[in-house]
Amino acid sequence: MAIDKSLGQAPLGLDQLNPEEMGDEPAMEITIEDPESVEIGIDGQPILRIEEAEDDEEDFGANLADEIDPSELQKIASDLVGDFDSDISARKDWIQTYVDGLELLGMKIEDRAEPWEGACGVYHPLLSESLVKFQAETMMETMPAAGPVKTQIIGKETTEKKEAAVRVQDDMNYQIMDVMKEYRPEHERMLWGLGLSGNAFKKVYFDPYLGRQVSMYVPAEDVVVPYGASSLESAERVTHVMRKTENEIKRLQYEGFYRDVDLGEPSQTMDEVEKSIAEKMGFRASSDGRFKLLEMHVDLDLPGYEDVDDDGEPTGIALPYVVTLEKGTSEILAIRRNWEPDDEAHQKRQHFVHYPYIPGFGFYAFGLIHLIGAFAKSGTSIIRQLVDAGTLSNLPGGFKTRGLRIKGDDTPISPGEFRDVDVPSGTMRDNILPLPYKEPSQVLYSLLGTIVEEGRRFAGAADIQVSDMGANAPVGTTLAILERTLKTMSAVQARIHYSMKQEFRLLKRIIADYAPEDYSYEPEEGSRKARRSDYELVDVIPVSDPNASTMAQKVVQYQAALQLAGTAPQLYDLPLLHREMLEVLGIKNYQKLVPMDDDMKPRDPVTENQNLLKSKPVKAFLYQDHKAHIAVHMAMAQDPQVQQLVGQNPQVAQALTAALTAHIAEHLGYEYRKQIEAQMGEQLPRYGENDEDNSVGIPESMEVQVSQMAAQAAQQILAQHQQEAQAAKAQQQAQDPLIQMQQQELQLKAQDLQRKAAKDQSDAMLKQQQIEVERQRIAAQQENAGAQLAVKASLEQRRMSADQEAQGFKAGMDTMRQMQALRQQNRPKKDNK
Repeated sequence: MAIDKSLGQAPLGLDQLNPEEMGDEPAMEITIEDPESVEIGIDGQPILRIEEAEDDEEDFGANLADEIDPSELQKIASDLVGDFDSDISARKDWIQTYVDGLELLGMKIEDRAEPWEGACGVYHPLLSESLVKFQAETMMETMPAAGPVKTQIIGKETTEKKEAAVRVQDDMNYQIMDVMKEYRPEHERMLWGLGLSGNAFKKVYFDPYLGRQVSMYVPAEDVVVPYGASSLESAERVTHVMRKTENEIKRLQYEGFYRDVDLGEPSQTMDEVEKSIAEKMGFRASSDGRFKLLEMHVDLDLPGYEDVDDDGEPTGIALPYVVTLEKGTSEILAIRRNWEPDDEAHQKRQHFVHYPYIPGFGFYAFGLIHLIGAFAKSGTSIIRQLVDAGTLSNLPGGFKTRGLRIKGDDTPISPGEFRDVDVPSGTMRDNILPLPYKEPSQVLYSLLGTIVEEGRRFAGAADIQVSDMGANAPVGTTLAILERTLKTMSAVQARIHYSMKQEFRLLKRIIADYAPEDYSYEPEEGSRKARRSDYELVDVIPVSDPNASTMAQKVVQYQAALQLAGTAPQLYDLPLLHREMLEVLGIKNYQKLVPMDDDMKPRDPVTENQNLLKSKPVKAFLYQDHKAHIAVHMAMAQDPQVQQLVGQNPQVAQALTAALTAHIAEHLGYEYRKQIEAQMGEQLPRYGENDEDNSVGIPESMEVQVSQMAAQAAQQILAQHQQEAQAAKAQQQAQDPLIQMQQQELQLKAQDLQRKAAKDQSDAMLKQQQIEVERQRIAAQQENAGAQLAVKASLEQRRMSADQEAQGFKAGMDTMRQMQALRQQNRPKKDNK
């Protein structure tokens, strides 16, 4: 509530006043004027007023025309109408070519009186044929039975985003195909107008009367842009010319969408372009009882709503608005802001989508009327000449004499007509002169074929020559012929694909903003409450392929891919390839016909065995008990009954064995991963759902670290498995009867060898003993012989010693005798002295 105070002192609260202190104080008066206003005063003087607060925040989508001064509105309307008239004049030549070309469609049967009454009035169908063919091909390409929308995940793919993408795709197709009942007829009309004039527009908005989004076709003549504009986004002004009945105007005024002003009676007039278009299409319209409204998307600097800077000063920058005015009275019915409420940059919101056929120098593109209109006009002239020549040749006319005076005037003679002439005399044969009409010219007929063929080729509507493609022609050759023939149409289809993408984005934004939070049906996956959040996770694009304009071109492309896949099937995702092929062919429920790994749900091992026996695909998941699954699968593979039944069909048995082996290998891979993680003490990085999305990577440093840790864990796991394998092998061998018999034989052989070894050992010992006895005998003999030799040697030594002693004694004695002899010789000499 807002409180307005007076300049006087506010009274104390009643709980703060002492009755004794109040004395003769003036009494307080409380006046309640209405339930939303309370006034408090003393002696009739108000000192406090309490009122219900008004909403200070202005409605962003309000009609500003209700707040702007009428004189200012009149000035704005005058300026805008003048700009509109200038824009109309700038495109006069383009619109005139378009209007003149409408006659070449031949939609109106013409009774010609020139050069005679009943002359040929046929139009060559070159233009209408090209237009119908373009509409039919593009309609089949852009509006398949399953719906025109598919989704594209924004950013990293997750399980949540994938499920949201499925729900958004289903919901968008449901909205377009079922809820928006006008979409398909409007789209067909759009394609007709696009091919004809080269331009078509879709207006996408939320209709409060219907309570949902709509996408309406707007003809090119009803969308006016200034000369020099290159696109709707950059155009300074976009005007939509609308026709509304008096009742529609009153309903919109009653709902507050338009100003409640009196527009009087409709002008009941049509401009020359509108009249010409109606006449060319076979209608007679001289007046229109509807109001002509101009909805102008324009930048304005409105007084009181100026753009201001941070200091609150006006910048003079014009802001985008949508101004709706009545053309006849120039009364402005509505002015509304045309930017998002939270957009501080005031970017213009787009409500129109431009579909161009062949872009040119300016904003307006060229259509078939501009491209092959001259061909169609020449073809029409030649075919009329040929038909007229044939008519005159088959029903010739001439003169007959009657005084050589021709009855009537000298106008051209019609087929079968004979005129009276006056001749003075002569026979009847001489009085009749047929005119020399020639047969239709072959040269003219050949020229017609050349003109028509050139026109079809230029318009991209030429038929593919089946003779150019043999029954056994390579897919590449067929694709090259299609590429050459459909190149022009492929470019047109690419432009339509781009425009439809913009249209679907506008529809997506409206559905996300205005639609309820939950789906109006129960989705196959997820909750009904996830609608708005789903639209924020994904983007929407058309199902059409900008690289292939027709189904035949797509089928040939996929045939080439299937041929390549046949040469190296291990390199391709065959289920995905076949699923996309079925989608191109327009097969309903193709997802159920070709299930893929991403569509599969976890199953118990018994159910997996059942699916394997029924040749259905199976898939392992990381969290499962892989040892238990492998045990169940191996048990089925070794079951005699299963082997007997499956073995009756070798092809089925081979396929089952391959599928079972691959599935067991998948479980084995996951089990090995778990063991590595357990050995490492932490989980390996997850690359996506179920670790099969290789599009998501990890940093290089992390990958190196994980690889080093995994290498150590793998070596430990390898050693552990080798020990377990050896132990298991030993245990298995111990329990095998054949191995046991072999072991018994080995034991007997070992015992026999042991017995033989013992016998050999005893024989060897006996032999050794014999050798020892012999050695002792020899030793004894050698000892006796040695003793005898010793005695002999001792005796010989003694003898030699005795001899030596004798010789020594003898030598001593000799020496003594010599010494005595010497003493005796020396003794006398002494005595003599």
